[in-house]
Amino acid sequence: MLEGVISLKHLLLTSSLALSLAAAQTAPSTPQPITPPEPAATATVTRLEPVALEFSANQLSRLKVPAGFQLKVMATGLGNARSLLVMPDGGIYLSRMKQGDVWYLKDVNGDGQIENVERKQVARNMSSVHAMSVRGGKLYVAAEKTIWVMDMAKDGSLNVPHVFADGFPDAGQHGARGMHWGPDGYLYAAFGSTNNDSRTPNPEEATMLRISPDGKSREIYSSGLRHTIGFGWHPVTGVLYGFDQGSDWHGDNIPPEELNVIERGKDYGWPFCYGDKNPDPYVNLSGMPGKVTKGEYCAQTQGSLLNYTAHAAAIDATFYTASQFPADYKNSMFVAYRGSWNRSEPSGYQIAHVAFSNNQPTTITPFVSGFVYQDGDAWKQFGRVAGVAQYTDGSLLFTDDQSGVLYRVLYTGGQK
Repeated sequence: MLEGVISLKHLLLTSSLALSLAAAQTAPSTPQPITPPEPAATATVTRLEPVALEFSANQLSRLKVPAGFQLKVMATGLGNARSLLVMPDGGIYLSRMKQGDVWYLKDVNGDGQIENVERKQVARNMSSVHAMSVRGGKLYVAAEKTIWVMDMAKDGSLNVPHVFADGFPDAGQHGARGMHWGPDGYLYAAFGSTNNDSRTPNPEEATMLRISPDGKSREIYSSGLRHTIGFGWHPVTGVLYGFDQGSDWHGDNIPPEELNVIERGKDYGWPFCYGDKNPDPYVNLSGMPGKVTKGEYCAQTQGSLLNYTAHAAAIDATFYTASQFPADYKNSMFVAYRGSWNRSEPSGYQIAHVAFSNNQPTTITPFVSGFVYQDGDAWKQFGRVAGVAQYTDGSLLFTDDQSGVLYRVLYTGGQK
């Protein structure tokens, strides 16, 4: 009889617990407050594209370099000359984004000029081809949605391209890809946003990706990067630095161009934040992750290390590791700012120098400037700088993708 009572009690307790669980599951959740809308923000914006002029030798006098440096033209007529990759023997791979091809250039006779007979097309039919990197005798080339790989011959020739990795985001507004093999043996590639200030469902947009050595797997290394094409690892510390382009149409000075320390798993804020975790007043809240204010969200992101003039459009960067320049330049960085188009006074159109002190970046200042100038009431320009690379003799090379010019900067000031 006692057994039956215990069983009945157990049944009642079980039923009561089941009813309680069911009630808990069906009970309405506690309402969460909706973030109140922000006041509408408006910006005074200007579309100003300086009049584009073809390159001519008499324009060289307009260009300025620091005292002790000399600027020379190494080649002309290169078309949409974008990224540069210098090989140990002095051969130079050059990508041409609009033409969708890769060329191999080499100053065979050592006269400081690359004539037509010293140039050859080595790859073609690659949509929006841009960044290049070398590993194990193979050339890796980043195009719009595909990274290609090709064997390199001693004369610079390449074999038939093979797909290394595929299925990357569409180009949209930002088709230029940045790419380098990292010191850890993985390939790092940056893919910009397809629009100005809105996230899309594709999680790989506006990110830096880390790709396995066989190309079969990849991860989002860092996010919230609108368009980080120029990046690289400091030669001493191994820290990864990258230059990010800010959004357009937000006024003359917002947002600034950023120099960031790129770290794994970090969110750099685009499109909601800029600079040192500043909320962008011109970006709608509709895409905000989580029900938080813009300020709360930005506080959780990674802020910039240094800022530069808005809309200057950093497009490539390289560390200087040679000794041809004075000692202060060793292990510092050069960045190509292609130039603005939506600012009342143009910014960029220059090669800038990032000075380092105790292996930490301190300032960004113009190094080669003068491509853009005011003529009466009109702004004019005769160069959109693009690729930048260290040459085998320690001089600095950079391209102009508008007139197809390859420039070279040497130090000639004597005592270093």
